[in-house]
Amino acid sequence: MTQSFDFSKALAELQAGKDLTGEDGVLTPLIKQLTEAALKAELEQHLESETEVNRKNGSTKKTVKSSIGQFELETPRDRSGSFEPQLVKKNQTKLTPEIDEKILSMFALGMSYRDIRGHIQDMYGVEVSEATITAVTDQLIPELKAWQARSLDTLYPFIWLDAIHYKIKENGRYVSKAIYTVLGVNIEGRKELLGLYVSESEGANYWLSVLTDLHNRGVSDILIACVDGLKGFPEAIATIYPDAEVQECVIHQIRNSMKYVGVLR
Repeated sequence: MTQSFDFSKALAELQAGKDLTGEDGVLTPLIKQLTEAALKAELEQHLESETEVNRKNGSTKKTVKSSIGQFELETPRDRSGSFEPQLVKKNQTKLTPEIDEKILSMFALGMSYRDIRGHIQDMYGVEVSEATITAVTDQLIPELKAWQARSLDTLYPFIWLDAIHYKIKENGRYVSKAIYTVLGVNIEGRKELLGLYVSESEGANYWLSVLTDLHNRGVSDILIACVDGLKGFPEAIATIYPDAEVQECVIHQIRNSMKYVGVLR
């Protein structure tokens, strides 16, 4: 049985300085899991289209090389032997860099089935159903949710809270989204990504919900919270962490103070 990719373990390995790539790299198990999930989805689609009785028949193993490292791939089989995988063909032992990138892109675009369908069509040269895409993405969604809801340390001496704005394609048009990012330093001095949250725009009210989520996940105290100059942000922090010291970004303070400086002519 294919092991699920452990995001918490991967994060710990990255913090410990482990390489992203290579045979024992952090990303290699993820590429393996996504490739095998795509192959299983291919087989499911093949069985649905068969006119004669056919069924799954275990899997075969082979070592596959990719641009980020090699791994042992389990390719699913069917009883009649009519299944011809397209992502990694029967005699293929190397993934091209382009396929690696598309698999990672498919993972990154997991929220949009339309975008994933476009990537798979480019990858396979065929149109796939939404059910097939769901079979692939649904294997990762529980892992992502588990990472988002994981327990955190009781105390973080420092945390940085900031929203990064991106233009993303949604329902055929590009819209702006705010990615709320919470980065902390634990008592051992290691940086840790505590959470990522998505909203339409940045506001103190949404930050209050983010801080509430951190508290519910076990963070009972913060010593210093580093933030930008967003109005109402310090008050939102004080609501959940009344003893936390709020340090506003120096750059934002300079920019705000320049509004009160007269312009020489």
